[in-house]
Amino acid sequence: MRHDNGGDLLVAVLRELGIDTVFGIVSVHNLPLVEAVDRDLRFVPVRHEASAVNAADAYGRARGSIGCALTSTGTGAGNAAGSLIESLSAGSSVLHVTGQVESEFLGSGRGFIHETKDQLGMLTAVSAYAATVPDTERAGRILRAAARAALATPGGPASVEWPIDLQYAAQSDDPYELPAHALPFPMDGELRAAGKLLASARRPVIWAGGGAVRARAQLDRLLAATAAALVTSNSGRGAVPEDHEQVIGNFATTPAVRALLADADVLLTVGTHFRSNETADYTLRLPEAHIQIDADVAALGRVFPVSHPLLGDAATVLDGLLPQARRAEDGWSARVASVRAEVRAALHDGIGPQAAICDALRAALPREAVVARDVTIPSSSWGNRLLEMYDPRDNVFPRGGGIGQGLAMGIGAALARPDAPTVVIAGDGGLAVHLGELLTLAQERPRLTLLVFNDGGYGVLRNMQDRYAERRSGVDLVTPDFEALARACRLPYLRIAAEEHAEPVIAEAVAADGPVLVEVDLTALGPMKNPFTPPVRIPGQ
Repeated sequence: MRHDNGGDLLVAVLRELGIDTVFGIVSVHNLPLVEAVDRDLRFVPVRHEASAVNAADAYGRARGSIGCALTSTGTGAGNAAGSLIESLSAGSSVLHVTGQVESEFLGSGRGFIHETKDQLGMLTAVSAYAATVPDTERAGRILRAAARAALATPGGPASVEWPIDLQYAAQSDDPYELPAHALPFPMDGELRAAGKLLASARRPVIWAGGGAVRARAQLDRLLAATAAALVTSNSGRGAVPEDHEQVIGNFATTPAVRALLADADVLLTVGTHFRSNETADYTLRLPEAHIQIDADVAALGRVFPVSHPLLGDAATVLDGLLPQARRAEDGWSARVASVRAEVRAALHDGIGPQAAICDALRAALPREAVVARDVTIPSSSWGNRLLEMYDPRDNVFPRGGGIGQGLAMGIGAALARPDAPTVVIAGDGGLAVHLGELLTLAQERPRLTLLVFNDGGYGVLRNMQDRYAERRSGVDLVTPDFEALARACRLPYLRIAAEEHAEPVIAEAVAADGPVLVEVDLTALGPMKNPFTPPVRIPGQ
């Protein structure tokens, strides 16, 4: 099949992938690609290349598929690197297509405009897959191979650099179906031994991570068969709806869950990498009888000892274990329900006046609605735990922990699912990292409520310094007048300054057909009962 240029070929491949919206910044080194996407699909001109990747990332997460970002070469591709690291950390599926200088000058070091030294090497370091389009016959093959790598387990971003002269040239493409990505499966003996241990469990706990979201039906059946407690990582939230009576959720390091884990006789973990912030820097004590399922062989036993490592796809392995599942002892399910209620009540009380905002959000949002969360105190304290999630596609957050990515992620998610409302939880400090995306929000006008929790700086680090240091450094920032800022961007503005404001303001914002900026004035609202500090250790403290 012949295409007039690389842009037409890219559109054809994106249609094969089910992508209808692409995020990026136009450049002299990607113009044919942008023009074709803008003509035939939807091109969203974000204001920074990092935001393009974040938005494409969240677009894919919110759909349970893949997103696409277009950037320029050199500095543009470099600007995208931080967000590619986030996608790599999350294992999320992003097709990142970036420009490159003309083939004639590639690698010559002459200082051609936008040229950078070893761009492919840089992309390789921050991507699960990276390749250069070498000619007009193999571009389609490389784009499809990149998408396949991004969609594979454990996934991650796939970057393709495309010299500009080849983008303008006519393309020869022979579409073909790539072979299915084969995942390993445990040996029969390994599965039987793990099944025997699972059958013996009287007080079972299951820990679901991001790898469990592709095994939702199996996980639900396993809970029904065992009456086990379900603890999750942040990435595993929504694998089973969080109003399920057996779902304790992302509370592993709380005293009540620590006690539950101490009394458990078997732990089954599914697709979790036991991140430091979810295990108290790996000091959490887990049961010795530990069955671990993961598609990444390096993850098995990497953090905690494992008695039965099972390498493979979570859904397939759980199907193999389900016939061995037995119901827990009498009283265990009641204990699980008690712990579930206890950890939620304690957190609800500890966040003080912000509990009204959490409650108002859950009341205003339909069951299917994306909540995109930047790294900020409300997200880290209650957004990642107390605000219930019912579907993993609704649970969008920067898993690598980088600040400033929330708004672009929210824009991507909102455009992926325009029929449902999206909420972004951000702090004033994080929002300032990519403040220009307010203009993208104003231009594209998705159904998005932006909650800006304004405490005049970096509240998480401020709390750390107030607790451990003698003075503050770098945490108190100039904050804009958000009402004036919203007006300048032609965005509706609302304000929450007291608990009684939360319900009517959030209900109004979520019901709107377009974007709304809601400022939460934390000085007026009042402090949390228990100030939040991040779960990191400071030597000597």
